[in-house]
Amino acid sequence: MNKNPSHEPRPVGGSSAAECPWARLEDGGQGLTSEDFLTTMMSHASNALRRSMTVPYAEQAGLTLSEWRMLSALAEAGQLPFMEVVARTAADKAQVSRTLRLMEARGLLSLHHEHEGARKWQTCRISEAGLALYARIIPEVRQRQAAVIRRFSPRERALLYRTLQALRRIGDESTLPDRHH
Repeated sequence: MNKNPSHEPRPVGGSSAAECPWARLEDGGQGLTSEDFLTTMMSHASNALRRSMTVPYAEQAGLTLSEWRMLSALAEAGQLPFMEVVARTAADKAQVSRTLRLMEARGLLSLHHEHEGARKWQTCRISEAGLALYARIIPEVRQRQAAVIRRFSPRERALLYRTLQALRRIGDESTLPDRHH
């Protein structure tokens, strides 16, 4: 992926308006193909990074991607309510519930209910075994993440970080035009 043999950060830019279908984008989105859609491009980038960065260390630790996300969220917080695990991992409630139960069976966390049978009041606490596993793999995780981030110049990193934060805010808002009504 990196054609820069020195592995030094280098500008990623170089895209002219003629190469970017978004440069002169009109309200109606005329000329955009499905490959130009923001969601398509984000999905492709996310899938490629997940395959090359996240999957290898998760598999090495004997974890699925979902388990890694939940383990890291709990390791950083110590304990979280069920719905906060759902929010932090961006997974659906059913998947989080199944994954947490599997992780509890493996001794990586414990689940506590305030009200019997009420998942939304469930508190999840990381166990000593879960913390030990996290501590073992997080140095490699951070190193892999930093290696990719450092391929961008400091200016590009700041711009990308702010852009991703803005995209998340936009996605969380319900103010996008709804053409179904």
